[in-house]
Amino acid sequence: MAEPDLNLLVALDALLAEGSVAGAARRLGLSPSAMSRTLARLRAATDDPLLVRAGRAMVPTPRAQVLRERARDALCEARAMLRPAATAVDLPTLDRTFVIRTNEGFVEVFGASLIAAVTAAAPLVRLRFAAKAEKTATPLREGAADLEVGVLGEMGPEVRVQALFRDRFVGAVASAHPLAGGGEVTPARYVSFGHVVASRQGHASGPVDAALATMGLARTVVAVVPSFSAALAVARASDLVALVPASVLRAPPNGPADTAAIRAFELPVATEAITVSLMWHPRLEADPVHRWLRQLFVTVCRQQVPD
Repeated sequence: MAEPDLNLLVALDALLAEGSVAGAARRLGLSPSAMSRTLARLRAATDDPLLVRAGRAMVPTPRAQVLRERARDALCEARAMLRPAATAVDLPTLDRTFVIRTNEGFVEVFGASLIAAVTAAAPLVRLRFAAKAEKTATPLREGAADLEVGVLGEMGPEVRVQALFRDRFVGAVASAHPLAGGGEVTPARYVSFGHVVASRQGHASGPVDAALATMGLARTVVAVVPSFSAALAVARASDLVALVPASVLRAPPNGPADTAAIRAFELPVATEAITVSLMWHPRLEADPVHRWLRQLFVTVCRQQVPD
């Protein structure tokens, strides 16, 4: 019985990840015609069409959907097997790029410190911070991301988690705002001003509103923006009140968040603390380089946001 061509595994992973011949060809640096021939070989090897045309797009068959994650895991495992089984990491010569999924607020607060710490220890290592439009474990499972930073969501039971720091929400206003001038910020005083809310999904309410509702009070949300830094920018240039994590206000002065002209205050209602965590796929659990990077993230974040 002829041995299968294991090079087809690389092509299979690219085709199922991209969902198109052209996309897989670009990923692997091949011509579309060469990738079409490879797809024909894969169809013959698996006895399945794998990708079928639906209008102008191509969609995976049921067999391809089953194979997608298995192909990614098999390819990652094969690459790990062919790396040196080092127990110690030679950081000065380490040449590797890590992809970290996170939001822009984390990068604004911790990015410079993390990059400096990584560069000081391993000058050839590169960090690529990637935005995350939604909470999903798919990039970690498929190897498209090495780490994810954020509040734990529906990430799947296999994803490994390490708490980085605890955070809490605070109010933020321009330095000339009446709430910045001292005096108790009561619930009634808090809701007497307009508010700007940060939500990637466009939600205008949350736990603060639920707590206010028990008192018979409600905020007037004038605007919803996609990020906490955007909420701070609006609050800084208006009389609106922003709701942001306290860690966001630790961004460097005159940086993207420009917190110098912002005054923070404790909320007049109780809200639960937030745990910001580091997440990764178990296939990287024992990788000594990945373990070093995870520990560096923990150290840097806890230095900036001590308990």
